[in-house]
Amino acid sequence: MTGFWKVTGSAILFAACLPGAYAQKCSSHPKEHVGASVRTSSGLIKGHPAPYRPEVSEYLGIPYASPPTGDLRFAPPVAFASEDTIEASSDCPANTGSTPTDYPGYTPQAIKILKSFRQELGTFQSEDCLYLNVWTRTTVSESKPVLLWIHGGRFTNGGANNPYYDGQSLADEHDVIVVTINYRLNIFGFSGAPNLPQNVALLDQRMAVEWVQRNIAVFGGDPERISIFGQSAGGSSVDYYAHAWAENPIVAGLISHSGTSLSFVPNTAEESASYFYTVSKALGCGDADSDADEVVKCVRQKPFTDVVKAAGKVSAASSPALPQPVFHPTEDGVTVFDNYAQRTSAGKYAHLPYLINSNNYEAGYYRISAYGGNVSLTDDQWDKYNLAAFTCPSGTSARGRATNGVPIWQSHYFGDWDNLHLYPGSGTYHGVDLLMLFGTAEHVSGIRNSDKEDEFAHYMASAWVAFASDPREGLTKFGWPQYNADESTLVALAYNGKNAEFLRPSDVEQGCAALKGNNTYGKGAF
Repeated sequence: MTGFWKVTGSAILFAACLPGAYAQKCSSHPKEHVGASVRTSSGLIKGHPAPYRPEVSEYLGIPYASPPTGDLRFAPPVAFASEDTIEASSDCPANTGSTPTDYPGYTPQAIKILKSFRQELGTFQSEDCLYLNVWTRTTVSESKPVLLWIHGGRFTNGGANNPYYDGQSLADEHDVIVVTINYRLNIFGFSGAPNLPQNVALLDQRMAVEWVQRNIAVFGGDPERISIFGQSAGGSSVDYYAHAWAENPIVAGLISHSGTSLSFVPNTAEESASYFYTVSKALGCGDADSDADEVVKCVRQKPFTDVVKAAGKVSAASSPALPQPVFHPTEDGVTVFDNYAQRTSAGKYAHLPYLINSNNYEAGYYRISAYGGNVSLTDDQWDKYNLAAFTCPSGTSARGRATNGVPIWQSHYFGDWDNLHLYPGSGTYHGVDLLMLFGTAEHVSGIRNSDKEDEFAHYMASAWVAFASDPREGLTKFGWPQYNADESTLVALAYNGKNAEFLRPSDVEQGCAALKGNNTYGKGAF
């Protein structure tokens, strides 16, 4: 692997315990020494000390599903089973695009921050990408809560191999195990292929959760206290998960950053099929008038790089804001539904404790994307974009859960730190809150945090870990009130120089009523 994690830092998996004197190492526990080998359903995993936090055991590149290649391309994931030695992992194929280099007023750190967030670090892509990473400290609890991260990227790019989401600081400073996962992206995860199950990327996420439930105890984790958390498309995935697995959620808690099931409209089956056939025709594999099974067979035989290029040429969906990627979740009535507003009101989901966060000016990031695409919006249009894609769906999701008696907390992030500015006025842009939560701001920006910034980062992470430790009561004990639309229960993070202050939800939702639930202004965010 190239990029942030090198091959020499990868997990190593052996199919069986070694004979003789080495056999005792098969049952080692991470609390015994840093990087101790652990036996999992994927084999024996050898860890190492994390580079910045040497008291943390780091296990990178653990396969949780078989390579989704050949006949498994576009198919549901299959649990991993192999006798091979695994020495590296890679990111799932994606159209990554490029960061504009000439945005007016860029700060010296802007390009570095943006390239990290947008996964433009030169990391290797391969269809053999269904891996996860684990960080755990050697001390403290016998059985730790678990935070399992689902990355964002408009369902078309991104990956777990990202300095934004490096789990070593969070695992070191708080008594929690951090897991990050890859899942299939773009056409590989949301193909629209005829006669095949849809949204296999969401099935990847489920299989990763199942792997963690089976195996996390050997890393020192509590399989009864897994909380999934994600941002943007990952935040929507968390909410999708609650709807799709209402009867058997496995996890104990949910956390969404900057995205819920109400943030955008999924494709219809017909739309997704048309996009797939556009790609198949470009690859010389036929179209909607051809035999569907033969078309799929042909596309499966093409190099993944050719498929990525063909998918990248499919026209974006029409939008009053930013171009909308087309290979994303499809309504299938199994993993993705066509009526999330009604389902949210009716309580048709797993009634798990839920923490929902959004940022006060998510558009600060998207203005750069718009500039790169020659899209010009007024400040009023950007405000509507921010409301329609993030603030309003977050509030509506919180109200729907509260009405159905679900333990729900809502926070809104106001932090604006000098070393994280992208340009004058970039504000609390999309994704910047994650640098506080994961404790990675200094490493990503290359500039030291202020003392107040460090204090807040510790506070925010402590709240998330309080939730993971006890999803039903942890935040109440931490001092946060459960959501009530009529009271000062919205947690304003890093607000007016304080770590937190409590506002009325309506204080940040001005303008939502006028939208009447229409998220069209926010198209292109997901």
